[in-house]
Amino acid sequence: MIFVQTILSSIFAVCMALLVIFIRMKAAKKPSSVKKIILPPIFMSTGALMFLFPEFRVSSLQIIEALSVGAIFSIFLIKTSKFEIRDSDIYLKRSKAFVFILLGLLVIRIVMKLVLSTTIDIGELTGMFWLLAFGMIVPWRITMYVKYKKLESAGFPPTIKTSV
Repeated sequence: MIFVQTILSSIFAVCMALLVIFIRMKAAKKPSSVKKIILPPIFMSTGALMFLFPEFRVSSLQIIEALSVGAIFSIFLIKTSKFEIRDSDIYLKRSKAFVFILLGLLVIRIVMKLVLSTTIDIGELTGMFWLLAFGMIVPWRITMYVKYKKLESAGFPPTIKTSV
């Protein structure tokens, strides 16, 4: 049963990764905004409600481990997230490496989950991997926010709209 849960959660992770790739590619066609940068971690934070249930609770050491691995993984996302100015708007620059990095991180995560599921309870493991993902997205989005604000405050010329 635990093996089936691990496989199903891994399939779910693959689907989520594909969704993220699709959303990221689509988002690159529209201007970025502070709202688009900060909302994903806020929405994801609702997942912390799982820790209200005892089966998902993790030890202090597991929290530190998961957040540390997430922070390390975030470095790869940070390196591939750059902004550019197009048509007087700020856009997230498309990166071919982003897709491969995201898929690589997903493979590492699935392998880690398969290995760890033999020694750690599935509920604890779920909590740890949520913390890993949260520990990855928060530093990445904070860095994106800082880069966006620096570019915005650099005083690029605003679009001049004339009314007729």
